[in-house]
Amino acid sequence: MTGTSVIAGMMKNNSNIDRAPCLSSASHLARPKVIARRLSPLFGLFLLLFLFTAVTTASAESVLLQHAIVHTVSGETLPHGSVLIQSGKIVGVFDETQPTRITYPADATLVDLQGQHLYPGIIALNSALGLGEIDAVRATQDTTEVGDYRPDVQSWIAVNPDSELIPVTRANGITHAEPAPQGGVVGGLSALIALDGWTTEQMTIKHPVALHLYWPSMELNTTPKEKFKDESKYKSLEDQAKERKAKFKALDDFFLEARAYARARTAGNSDINPPWEAMLPVARGQIPIMVHAHDVREIKAAVKWAQTNDYKIILAGGRDAWQVADLLAARQIPVIYESTWTLPQHDHEAYDVHFRAPELLRKAGVKVVFGNGSGSFDAAMAKNLPYAAAQAVAFGLPESEALKGLTLYPAQLLGVADRLGSIEPGKEATFFVADGDILDLRVNVKRMWIAGHEVSLESRHTRLYEKYKNRPRPK
Repeated sequence: MTGTSVIAGMMKNNSNIDRAPCLSSASHLARPKVIARRLSPLFGLFLLLFLFTAVTTASAESVLLQHAIVHTVSGETLPHGSVLIQSGKIVGVFDETQPTRITYPADATLVDLQGQHLYPGIIALNSALGLGEIDAVRATQDTTEVGDYRPDVQSWIAVNPDSELIPVTRANGITHAEPAPQGGVVGGLSALIALDGWTTEQMTIKHPVALHLYWPSMELNTTPKEKFKDESKYKSLEDQAKERKAKFKALDDFFLEARAYARARTAGNSDINPPWEAMLPVARGQIPIMVHAHDVREIKAAVKWAQTNDYKIILAGGRDAWQVADLLAARQIPVIYESTWTLPQHDHEAYDVHFRAPELLRKAGVKVVFGNGSGSFDAAMAKNLPYAAAQAVAFGLPESEALKGLTLYPAQLLGVADRLGSIEPGKEATFFVADGDILDLRVNVKRMWIAGHEVSLESRHTRLYEKYKNRPRPK
């Protein structure tokens, strides 16, 4: 766009609107004139509303955010920066201290951020946001389906756009989330959603983005038989080993059949089967497998399985990932680390073992993304995601890497880094304004844009705050 506004273009074409046939024209003489008299004012009102909406949209199409501390994440931070938005996209990122002239359309809206911090939107991976509301109310839980292998489950369809947890989470800088299907061995497919929209179709921006595989437990129960109240539940180490072996064989068989189906579909020799059809993006290497594992033995087994079968995986959970950091780095397996606040699992581990884990992984060369967990209770705590990264910074992780682990790296893992994750020309205008460092617990998010549209930061929390702040004083 140039200095010539869209409004001028619309005004230029007003004659076309004026010449539009009315209901009482010759072509409508067969209709009763009383109907024409009733509908003409409504038509005129509709026309005025249309023009007002179009003019408002046109005037708000270009926005220049000025005088901000711009955290581009992918590059340097600009202490005195400006960002130009047009049609929901970032078209310019400027350093105000440089002599380069900042050009923008004459009708652009200027927003003075007065030295506040501008960050790209935070992306919450492997979340239950939108799938679970109240942990104790079963009717509000839609995170899990029955059965061990459910590849055709599509988690984003079950997202509740009216969830009270979404605006609460959004109010702390989280603009996108990946609702994850849970339970069984193969839980299903996930998508990336924006935390803004009337319907799930409006919210969903990419699907599917990953298949979720919950690695079979490899923990050993060494409790003696005499300690069991019900001895029928006792399993010897040999029985446990046989049970694990059977689970791994079933897992291998499932993925082998998925690949066989993909080959048959390519050759045109198979009828469509919905569960196997859902596995095609995985079998063809189009989307990664998100492997949920915590124990070091599970992680090692999952890495070996992925290497043997040439699968692209992302490790989710990763409590013990720091113990095999070199292995993960060598295989280029990123980690969605969800154990920052997990207590040490063994008495020989230091109190801060999970605080230091992200930096240990980073030093080894592992890409670390921060997660909050996919339990229904974790959905209510999704708003605290920045503080998991902040804790890792306090124990050695560079702040720049912490910010990438909240924004750019999640976008890269899900294949949307060309749209989200950093403040760069060509990407969506999705970011938020904070009155300080977002990794500081005391800081508040003041404004937010998602795809160029400014969204409200009102939530159940703010409504209750206003309600009780203004309560009558006791007499």
